[in-house]
Amino acid sequence: MNNVTYQDSAPEQHSRRTLLKRAVAGGTLALGFGALDGLVRAAHATDRVSTTVGLGDGGYGELRPVIRTDPVTGYRQELLLPHGFDFALFGLAGTTMDDGHVTPLGHDGMAAYRGPHGSYRLVRNHEERTGSGQVSPSGDAADRYDGSGGGGTSTLQVSVRSGQVEVERVWTSLAGTIVNCAGGPTPWGSWLSCEETTAGTRHAGWERDHGYVFEVDSRADRPVEPKPLPALGRFVHEAVAVDHRTGIVYLTEDRGTAGFYRFVPARRGDLTLGKLQMLAVADAAGYDTRTGQSQGAELPIEWVDIDDPDPRDAETDPLAVYRQGHARGGATFARLEGCWWGGQAVYLVSTNGGDVGEGQIWEYRPHPGGRDGGTLSLVYESFDRAVMSFPDNITVSPRGTLLVCEDTSRSDPQLIGVTGEGSTFPFCVDPTDDEWCGATFSHDGRVLFANLQGSTSGSPLAPETPGRTVAIWGPWQRGAL
Repeated sequence: MNNVTYQDSAPEQHSRRTLLKRAVAGGTLALGFGALDGLVRAAHATDRVSTTVGLGDGGYGELRPVIRTDPVTGYRQELLLPHGFDFALFGLAGTTMDDGHVTPLGHDGMAAYRGPHGSYRLVRNHEERTGSGQVSPSGDAADRYDGSGGGGTSTLQVSVRSGQVEVERVWTSLAGTIVNCAGGPTPWGSWLSCEETTAGTRHAGWERDHGYVFEVDSRADRPVEPKPLPALGRFVHEAVAVDHRTGIVYLTEDRGTAGFYRFVPARRGDLTLGKLQMLAVADAAGYDTRTGQSQGAELPIEWVDIDDPDPRDAETDPLAVYRQGHARGGATFARLEGCWWGGQAVYLVSTNGGDVGEGQIWEYRPHPGGRDGGTLSLVYESFDRAVMSFPDNITVSPRGTLLVCEDTSRSDPQLIGVTGEGSTFPFCVDPTDDEWCGATFSHDGRVLFANLQGSTSGSPLAPETPGRTVAIWGPWQRGAL
């Protein structure tokens, strides 16, 4: 048991209108919404300039260095956090879990759930990218989807008792999959873990075909049976978001040429049978969202069917699903990564979309009822990498603020929010330049959990940089988060 101190506290393109004219000192990416439609309204404002806000305006003020040590390995981590905030470090790659297995590499997407007896449960992806000939398989052989797969998920149970965070238990919850990048939580308490590859048996040397979504019950105390969900498509998956009203699953594709999809289940909660569809802009077949967009403009949406969600040639043609949808008029995006459900809409991230290739944030808002039509709006586009550079995972706080993880080659990647008025504020900085992943708030709003990815290939026994999980807490009421 690890103890750390806890303090409760295409067709015709729209011409774009520049939202940001300059980078503001100290400002960088992020998005968060006091009211989730606030930034859409801000995007309509003429020549709006993004500013970094402080205490009293949604931000948390100046950041200061805080250093904490993992009690198991002695690994030291520095983060820059606002005054009054603290963090704990735990669950590092290379450490031995309670089931006897080594924690895999590549900490990535994650979600937090209610655990037993007041605890929190975290289901955490591992984006393990070691090739089939050198990889260390995850979990027990009997529990693996692919006998040589080294990725999957781990589950951590974390409790707060007597002013301390206690990491009670960590174990393998999905074994033998590969490149588990992101995913998303479901309203029925499971985690959907997505493989970001279509590698398979014919060319890559794996024992099973990959490129699927797998469901992991957050309540499971042992590894789940690894069942791929081919109805949700075989492509280069990134993240999912589930409409809490209808059970419709929205999915992103992490390719330079990518589509945005939805899966309409035949029965809510059953992801084995239903229809996979691709987003299209009405009366604009083949619409290309990657450049030339107007922030705030609302595009009417329709959905086109994917006849074969699990194509036989997906390993050699990772865009086989995309090509089906595009042939029917589906829209094209650039590297769709994180997506999250909040405020009756899906917020999705195009990591290097936009006229300068530094990122876009889109909102898809279904029509009332959630099944047909809806609108797509570009709510944020970066025109300067000092303001925003490669947004990736995305989440929504219990207070309705959107928080984005940066994955950038620029120094000091950040977790940053934005007020309902569209002003940004840095919340947390990693001076080690690792990639932020998997930001997720506890259901009670007390704790923000997030991952620093670390190495994604090599030996999990001796990672060059260990992936690690952090818990952040403090006076959330001082700002918009």
